[in-house]
Amino acid sequence: MKKVKVTYTLGRDVNLDKEVVLDSTGRRITEARARQIARRTHDLAVGRPSLSSPGVQSPEIKARVPMKLKKSLQREAKRRGQTSSELVRQAIEEFLRSA
Repeated sequence: MKKVKVTYTLGRDVNLDKEVVLDSTGRRITEARARQIARRTHDLAVGRPSLSSPGVQSPEIKARVPMKLKKSLQREAKRRGQTSSELVRQAIEEFLRSA
């Protein structure tokens, strides 16, 4: 597949209180609404929710495993309706409780 380079040149600023710009639902975007949209977008959390506490990044543990083990984990997680990460966390917790 051939990569296409896309460039964007900034155009002139638009005064949304003077020029009519509509969103995908046909609702007008004013300067105040644009600020509100930007603020909401900026406040969105990025990434997965923390497992430690709100606002704290959860640490990751990585381990190399044979492909057969990875596929077995994925199959079992799918069968249980869970993610592989959930299943790994449960397995570690159970192992440490019994240690």
